[in-house]
Amino acid sequence: MIRPVLTEIGIFLIPFAIYVLFLFATQAGLLVPANWPLHLVAKLTVAALVLVIASLVLVAEFSGAPPRSTYVPAHVENGRLIPGVER
Repeated sequence: MIRPVLTEIGIFLIPFAIYVLFLFATQAGLLVPANWPLHLVAKLTVAALVLVIASLVLVAEFSGAPPRSTYVPAHVENGRLIPGVER
């Protein structure tokens, strides 16, 4: 459960990391409050939330089993291990 949470936190931080790289490239002060105005932080937060929502929608829509399928877990049948299948 921790891996998906860390992945989403990483996706959320992408716009902020890009802005930090921009500040380094332009040799502007990273910790100078004038480089972090409230409207810019709000825009970065909105961009980050859009990325997180898009990633969650993509995971929900395009991962996992096909629609109306049933997963039969791996089991032992007549002394042999039968792998899990989707039907």
